[in-house]
Amino acid sequence: MLLTRLAHVSRQVAATAARSRKTALLAELFRDAEADDVPIVIPYLAGRLPQGRLGIGWKVLSRRVPPAAEPSLTVREVDARLTELGKVAGPGSQAERTRLVGELMEAATEDEQRFLSGLLTGEVRQGALDALAVDGLAEATGADAADVRRAVMLAGSLQAVAQALLADGPAALDRFRLTVGRPVQPMLAQTASSVAQAVGKLGSCAVEEKLDGIRVQVHRDGDTVRIHTRTLEDITDRLPEVTAAVLELRGERFVLDGEVISFGADGRPRTFQETAGRVGSRVDVSRAAREIPVSPVFFDMLAVGDRQLLDLPFAQRHVELARLVPEPMRVRRTLVSGPEDVPEAEEFLATALGRGHEGVVVKALDAAYSAGRRGASWLKVKPVHTLDLVVLAAERGHGRRTGKLSNLHLGARNPDGTFAMLGKTFKGLTDAMLTWQTERLWELAVEDDGWVLTVRPELVVEIAYDGLQRSSRYPAGVTLRFARVVRYREDKRPEEADTVQTLLAAHPEVRP
Repeated sequence: MLLTRLAHVSRQVAATAARSRKTALLAELFRDAEADDVPIVIPYLAGRLPQGRLGIGWKVLSRRVPPAAEPSLTVREVDARLTELGKVAGPGSQAERTRLVGELMEAATEDEQRFLSGLLTGEVRQGALDALAVDGLAEATGADAADVRRAVMLAGSLQAVAQALLADGPAALDRFRLTVGRPVQPMLAQTASSVAQAVGKLGSCAVEEKLDGIRVQVHRDGDTVRIHTRTLEDITDRLPEVTAAVLELRGERFVLDGEVISFGADGRPRTFQETAGRVGSRVDVSRAAREIPVSPVFFDMLAVGDRQLLDLPFAQRHVELARLVPEPMRVRRTLVSGPEDVPEAEEFLATALGRGHEGVVVKALDAAYSAGRRGASWLKVKPVHTLDLVVLAAERGHGRRTGKLSNLHLGARNPDGTFAMLGKTFKGLTDAMLTWQTERLWELAVEDDGWVLTVRPELVVEIAYDGLQRSSRYPAGVTLRFARVVRYREDKRPEEADTVQTLLAAHPEVRP
């Protein structure tokens, strides 16, 4: 498949609001694709590179080259070139990357250049693309969408299912089954604004502590244990203490869902950054395990013996979990019957927060396990932190945001009246906000390097965020986690914005 076809469809999907039209566009694309194109086409449409981040910034991409007159690049050729680009390292690597990117851009048409630039910088983002791709594949191949969705859930890979479907048709879906040793995509939770709202929606439910750890799926088959992250990465070798704990369990063959989290000497959870750093460490694992040990905490069971449990109600799955996993290794929970028990659920939330956890997850007792989906039967509730910050700069948008100023650079006040940058965000911006902020920020512009527009620090914006983490990239030594725009505060002056000191005082656990 030619890259120009993919770039064209990506632009059409981004410009279309109707889900049915998006599905039809993807179905038409998949009908034209070969099976071997799909492992590249699907991530490209979603704005992901199979190779991961390649470290190509706008300094490299700002070197414009004349576009090709006619399209010739195929998606597989682009993938091969980017794979070679990812291998470049060592002295002179920056110059070599620049050369390779230049050669790729010279072979691309103007439309393809825009698509590639957005792909390399992470600006090609299509919301819920994977879910749309499932419907598009079903329409393209005549398969039932529910069967495709379930196959993706069990395979843990949309690309693998798509490749099999396009090669062999709907009959290929029968190959994908829950197998101990092969991870499936985890079930995720939607957000509720309060415990009362969550319980009101779900009725009879379990209210469980929401841990700020790393999601894991653990497979055991006899003496073999494999541990996978929510992205299905195998991290078994990094967590010997988790393997040892799982081997102590009575069962011989099972699949567990849970988290690993590190606790300090006081019994309170360490920061997410510390847990994540430990899980990500590949060097001197034994020493890391001694210094920052992690503990598994399980909350669901997907299979036991030769029996898969995905379709059972959560209440029955938890019975199986309790038979196998001792209480200290299970997440704390309380059961509520309905809205009349909201005070008890709110008290449980307050206790969970007091222990240092993020909040709670409210789960319907009658719900099956919807792997790979953000199911409405799991609702997470956690406090939302907000700050009034000042916009210091903004980056030009790509894809559907071409022509707009999108990614905001956010700053808090220092004691001397200057501003310390805390991070960036483009999340939460509506089309109307994008249009308004583009016009307003150009009025405040003081410097433009072609990509980042630096502005006078006068515009205050309310930002919601999930927490802080330490970061040496920013002058305050911290950055915001999952920042998103709530609204602009034209009623506030920049000297009324929140200070770095106020922010650090609210999060003493991550002071640099």
